Amino acid sequence: MTVKVDVLHNEDLSVFDALVDGVRQHNFAHMGPETSKPLAVVAHDDSGKLIGGVAGRTIYDNFLINVVWVDENARGSGLGRDLMQRAEIEAKQRDCTMAQVDTLSFQAPVFYQKLGFEIIGTVPSTAKSPERYFLLKKF
Repeated sequence: MTVKVDVLHNEDLSVFDALVDGVRQHNFAHMGPETSKPLAVVAHDDSGKLIGGVAGRTIYDNFLINVVWVDENARGSGLGRDLMQRAEIEAKQRDCTMAQVDTLSFQAPVFYQKLGFEIIGTVPSTAKSPERYFLLKKF
C-alpha cells in the first residue's frame, strides 16, 4: 500500500468532517451510540447585538465547552455567570454529569473556579504562549 501525506494550509471542512466521522465510528465500537448535540446559550442587548454566550456540545454524559465570551461592556455584570448556569441546567437536562473547559492564564481561570470548576491539568507557558488550564466541573 502506498501512502500519500499532504500538509494542508487552509481549513477543509470535508477533511475535518471525515476525521471526526472516523473518531465517531471508533468511539461507537467502544462506547455505544453517540448522542452529540450542539448547546449554546447567548445574550443580546436591546438593539439585538450579541453581547455574550457559551457554546459547545453535549456528548455522552459530558458538556464540552468550546467558547465562552462576554462583551467588555457587560463584564462584571453577572452575565457570564448567568450564561454558564443556564448552559449547565440544559446540560443536566441532557443527562450530562460534568462540564469541561480550557482557558489561558490571562482569560478566566478564576471565573471558572468560582463556578465550581477544578483545574485538572495545565500546559506550561512558553515565550509566545501563556499557561493553559484545563478545568472540570462534576454535577
